[in-house]
Amino acid sequence: MRDNGVVNVGPEPLAFDDVIRVARHGAPVQLTDDAIAAISAARQRVDELAESPTPSYGISTGFGALATRHIDPALRAQLQRSLVRSHAAGNGPEVETEVVRALMLLRLHTLATGHTGVRPTTAKTLAALISAGITPIVHEYGSLGCSGDLAPLAHVALTLMGEGVVRDADGKVQPSAEALKQAHIEPVELAAKEGLALINGTDGMLGMLILAIGDLTTLVRTADVSAAMSVEALLGTDRVFAPELQALRPHPGQALAAANMTRILRDSGIMASHRDPEACTRVQDAYSLRCAPQVAGAARDTITHAATVAGWELASAVDNPAVLDDGRVESNGNFHGAPIAYVLDFLAVVAADLASMSERRTDRFLDVARNHGLPAFLADDPGVDSGHMIAQYTQAAIVSELKRLAVPASVDSIPSSAMQEDHVSMGWSAARKLRKSVDGLTRVLAIEVLTAARALDLRAPLEPAPATAAVVKALRETVPAPGPDRFLAPEIDSAVRLVADGGVVAAVESITGPLA
Repeated sequence: MRDNGVVNVGPEPLAFDDVIRVARHGAPVQLTDDAIAAISAARQRVDELAESPTPSYGISTGFGALATRHIDPALRAQLQRSLVRSHAAGNGPEVETEVVRALMLLRLHTLATGHTGVRPTTAKTLAALISAGITPIVHEYGSLGCSGDLAPLAHVALTLMGEGVVRDADGKVQPSAEALKQAHIEPVELAAKEGLALINGTDGMLGMLILAIGDLTTLVRTADVSAAMSVEALLGTDRVFAPELQALRPHPGQALAAANMTRILRDSGIMASHRDPEACTRVQDAYSLRCAPQVAGAARDTITHAATVAGWELASAVDNPAVLDDGRVESNGNFHGAPIAYVLDFLAVVAADLASMSERRTDRFLDVARNHGLPAFLADDPGVDSGHMIAQYTQAAIVSELKRLAVPASVDSIPSSAMQEDHVSMGWSAARKLRKSVDGLTRVLAIEVLTAARALDLRAPLEPAPATAAVVKALRETVPAPGPDRFLAPEIDSAVRLVADGGVVAAVESITGPLA
């Protein structure tokens, strides 16, 4: 559903929710009066430098390793067109619309700070593209993350010029010129510095970071839910989640995860059935149950750190050269993507480890030596039926892939531009693999929820906690109760949708109130 609420873009930082609304839900944008004033003031200074006989990088010179050449004024419009056309060199699969819209919004925000020197009409045209739902086609490969996301942003700048290929608001692929004409948007004839200002930023990797933080914030709560369901159905104990025990190791995320699990398991008939020490001779649960708050808590704290970095980036104006408040135009290195690339890689580690622990809990359900009285593989008739045996295989395959995706991209610099750009961040690559990691974690947690729900049903007549029962009820709207083997893939897909759209967390919160 398209979000019709307008997002105002000014010099001040955007909020995470604003980025997600524009990127994922199609919200339109408009530049504020303050933005137009800041853009106009910076442009006046660029025009002055363009008329000066003294060479100024990006305004009257070439770029990168070609920065030593002074460009004749008659050739400067051609310089900007050539820059964009040559840098629009992406290749491979098409990047998702939400990523491109995030990239466009974040570049618009940098223009709105008044530190890039573009003309107001150029910024307004970019805003019009976003509001019209016109999305330039950007490709998987082409960015080294320094100077920013050059190739992806160049494909956007190409559309501003009326060139290249886009998807319109209906998702139809067509030439940029035709889409602009249908939307009554005039193409831009780029002036001095504008080509550089449109492509020299870390907007793609930052957009993907913000989207991933939003998704992981929901998934880490889902991990608390799935872990609590597994603890309950495997006849584990919730005593290890007590606040006085968490206080002995005062990581904030750990305390939140443990508190969530305690609330989720409140009033569980299954838990009550084995609280008597004489009825339960188990001394300790396995790590995948007992240490769930420590792992999910560390994940939370890592997400918090990543959000801090993203917040700093949202307060940034990334361009080179940059127009300073005192009118100076200075070369700089703020386009380097290392700060974003590091946390993108860190979050991929988080996703892999959360998924790894989830898979271990699921595996325990299927083994009669460890599942405390449940049938082998949770099958209706073990031997005739295989139950959830291969669902765990699917989890294991994804977890193995997530471990490979956790290998950092940010340590793999490769020199370019005749050794002028001799150290690059690979932040775009880190962001692309994180998106795969988030998707994989979603699927692994969904299979744990599916399996734990089946196990809870098999514990009848013992009653689960009201919160976990709410998850089972939500799942049973599309997935039948335990029985003989059925076509399992659609049931996994149903669970994946319930996790991805926040339905698992919403079901729990209908009983517990908001989770931390």
